[in-house]
Amino acid sequence: MARRIAIIQGHPDPAGHHLLHAMADAYAEAATAAGHEVRRVEVGKLEFSLLRTQVDFETGALPPVLVQPREDMRWSEHWVVLFPLWHGTMPALFKGFLEHIFRPGFAMEYRKERFPRRLLTGRSARIVVTMGMPVLLYRWYFGAYGLRAFERSMLSFAGIKPIRESLYGLIYADQTRRARWIEDMRKHGRRGD
Repeated sequence: MARRIAIIQGHPDPAGHHLLHAMADAYAEAATAAGHEVRRVEVGKLEFSLLRTQVDFETGALPPVLVQPREDMRWSEHWVVLFPLWHGTMPALFKGFLEHIFRPGFAMEYRKERFPRRLLTGRSARIVVTMGMPVLLYRWYFGAYGLRAFERSMLSFAGIKPIRESLYGLIYADQTRRARWIEDMRKHGRRGD
């Protein structure tokens, strides 16, 4: 069954020559060939200011450059979110992007004295993270706190489920695995998961 998919490339380098860019390309090509509709967001190519106050978060205008990415994410049924692990979590630019996108009215409808209404139910997500350390070390020693916070505080809280993970570690140690990882993204793209 064809799905509407948004690929959100969270690598902050706009040059586009990293492993995550190749993975996003492989996913997109395979998904399109399988009949899925795909839209892409390249966060590293977007220029926007960061949110600095609660008032801006709640009532400020969304930067014009982020209107189309937000609409692409709203349009989609499945998100593929890619980012490199930097200091245990996502890069600051990607976090700033998500803070803008996840403002009231997109992810949650806040109501006085009641739990917020989740506005992203019916969507699923795959999180793709690359890192220099072994994945097991990140999960067990560091508790994968950056990944867990993103899943729980943003995606799950807004109603997105299921959320699947594809974590790739020691990306600089063995380049022979790169082709396997890219093929892994092609398989996910064909299935639309």
